[in-house]
Amino acid sequence: MDVLVGEVDVDIEDTLSGIGPGDKTPVGGALRRPAWRDSRGPAGTRRGGEAHGRTVTADIDGDGVGAGAGQRGRLRLLQASALTSTVDRFALAPLLVLIGLDLGASLAAVAAVASGYFLAYGLMQPVWGMISDRIGRVRVMRLSLLGAALAGVGSALAPNLAVLGVTRVVAGGCFAAIIPATLVYVGDVWPPAERQRPLSDLLTASSLGIAVATAGAGLLADLVGWRTVPALTGLAGAALWVALARLPEPDREPVTGSPARSVRRVLSTRWALVVFGLVFVEGAVVLGVLTYLPAAVQGLGYTAAVAGLVGAAFGVGALIWSRVVRLLVGRLSPAGMVAVGGGLLVLGWLVPAVAVTVVTVAVAGLVIGGAWAFLHTTLQSWATEVVPGERATSVALFAALLFLGSSAGTAAVGGPAEAGSFGPVFAIAAAIALPLAVAAALARRRYARTSR
Repeated sequence: MDVLVGEVDVDIEDTLSGIGPGDKTPVGGALRRPAWRDSRGPAGTRRGGEAHGRTVTADIDGDGVGAGAGQRGRLRLLQASALTSTVDRFALAPLLVLIGLDLGASLAAVAAVASGYFLAYGLMQPVWGMISDRIGRVRVMRLSLLGAALAGVGSALAPNLAVLGVTRVVAGGCFAAIIPATLVYVGDVWPPAERQRPLSDLLTASSLGIAVATAGAGLLADLVGWRTVPALTGLAGAALWVALARLPEPDREPVTGSPARSVRRVLSTRWALVVFGLVFVEGAVVLGVLTYLPAAVQGLGYTAAVAGLVGAAFGVGALIWSRVVRLLVGRLSPAGMVAVGGGLLVLGWLVPAVAVTVVTVAVAGLVIGGAWAFLHTTLQSWATEVVPGERATSVALFAALLFLGSSAGTAAVGGPAEAGSFGPVFAIAAAIALPLAVAAALARRRYARTSR
């Protein structure tokens, strides 16, 4: 996938060939410093003073040819990591009914396992963010992937719901590092005006992961059993643990201050609090309620495979709509993006609230996928700029509140879902989505005016 810098499609090795770390590079008609810095000098000798592995700006060898993976290769590794994390996170929803039947548990009890996963996923975001500020983005991703691989194997071998709950919580806590680390990696490299395009590329990978998880998990569960699903994501985590050894660390100033000071600085910023509040509600209304889309289809008498395929509409919708978002970056204001996303969110939940059928659930998934593409990427980009000096902590808290909201949303409507009352569940989501859409659009518009 090409990386767009300004309006120019570039390969970093070609663009920066022969340019030293002190040079300035014309990009899109303006002068800017190279975004990557290599820990080797022009002759391939190492410079001292780098504390976090291979740091890159131009990645230049003595012959003027770029060394190591290019910028597109780095982005693909980030996308593969985001995809794997997303698959593991969304694969549980199509399996809820089958896990309950296999382990002799109710839907509410199995949904509690999903809530525990989301809770761990949310609570570990700030922890991983602060660790990544101190040991590096790539090291954190590799460490967490190793833990997730072990938890995936443990989940596949779980003899009962209690053990499954523990291993899923561990997996959630480990995979929690991936999405914020990839976002911060992008934030460390791309300037704010260009950042939403690579963020959109990461969303594309995550959207593909959602589609693969919801469609593939149900199909695999019907064919060979639900235990295959966590085993596969665990193996994928192990493979990425090896692959990410080739990913260089972005250049950044090492953080030596107190983590608590970083958190206090972020939480003392008014606009950061606004973004965090919005994303918490978004997590509840989108991800929290989305957990029950496959269950609603299974409640109509369909198999897990069919439910998974219908549930995959969200991932397919997000994948398609994310390409539209990419085209509109720079043409439509962030407030406009939020307004479109909020409107799609309200519409998406109203459709199955009127009548729960396979068609309405599929339409809801497609439309809410569009809401996610417009609304969430704009909030993500906003989170990377509200406190630039504490970007990792800001993004980690942002992601934490997203998944804490998701856990709260899943738990809040667990009772009606257990009773099979999915129509009211979707109606509640639509009712909450409306004020969220209005508040988010107005807040983003005011932020744009006050930050000029």
